[in-house]
Amino acid sequence: MSLNGHHTQEKPAPAIVAEPRCDWSVDEILAVLETPLVELVHRAQDVHRAYHEEGTVQLASLLSIKTGACPEDCKYCPQSAHYAKETGLEREILLDVDTVLERARAAKGAGATRFCMGAAWREVHDGPQFDQVLQMVSGVREMGMEACVTLGMLSQDQADRLADAGLTAYNHNLDTSPEFYSEIISTRTYQDRIDTISCVRKSGIDVCCGGIIGMGESDRDRASMLQVLASMDPHPESVPINALVAVPGTPLENQKPVEAIEMVRMIATARIIMPKSRVRLSAGRQSLSREAQILCLLAGANSIFYGKKLLTTPNPETEQDIEMIREAGLHVLEADAEGR
Repeated sequence: MSLNGHHTQEKPAPAIVAEPRCDWSVDEILAVLETPLVELVHRAQDVHRAYHEEGTVQLASLLSIKTGACPEDCKYCPQSAHYAKETGLEREILLDVDTVLERARAAKGAGATRFCMGAAWREVHDGPQFDQVLQMVSGVREMGMEACVTLGMLSQDQADRLADAGLTAYNHNLDTSPEFYSEIISTRTYQDRIDTISCVRKSGIDVCCGGIIGMGESDRDRASMLQVLASMDPHPESVPINALVAVPGTPLENQKPVEAIEMVRMIATARIIMPKSRVRLSAGRQSLSREAQILCLLAGANSIFYGKKLLTTPNPETEQDIEMIREAGLHVLEADAEGR
């Protein structure tokens, strides 16, 4: 009660948010993942506000710079040469540097602050094509944008060369848990993925690493994948959470669509256990309603892939995304807000 006799409403005490930790157990993460939804989202919001500028969303644009004919057998991927006959995806050669930089300029003009380039390679090979990618990275950085690539496995020397070119981040997803991994991929080991991420980290490049849900894995598999990510010290700077896009012709074509609440739970859990990471709502947004995507943003996602296509799968129209962000009362992160 105030001095004049009127009741005053006391402000609630700020939530106590723990410092980031790298010793989460799978059971602990599973418990977070299975928290009642309202409580889970509330907790994720507390963590988000403690570590990130409130109300901002980073727009990242993704371009396939070399499509198809990948020798890997990832069961979710239409770019695998193993399923080319069934998917009908035609192989395309590496795009030339000028074409890629033109697309980067267009993405920047549409509001993107990060430009990501993906090549359907099993691993990086030294030579003219890798030299072209280095030129692409340098050109994107000269525009004042963040540059990210995903090129498959790479050596320490190759990672260092990418760093010298100015690369901001390297994407190399875990895809799923160590336990479920062999059900999805046989041509590359889990340790191969960890080794590539280690090379990226040693080079000083930011790590972009996440996974996919909806491939038939259990909730415990999802928690296990997040546990591997949260055990990295430091945590990945970017954590993309993807929902499977079941492409006809791939072995996973008949998987049921991921429920929106499953994406919300994954994003909220990732936000809680990796508080400083930028959690990116990635593939699979096309199947989510606008309301579901806004709920994902409320649950701690602060980045989206932006543009009509993610490599070879559909993505919402750019105008729809801008409208959604505005309707949610959020605003687009400016390039200089990241200190880039």
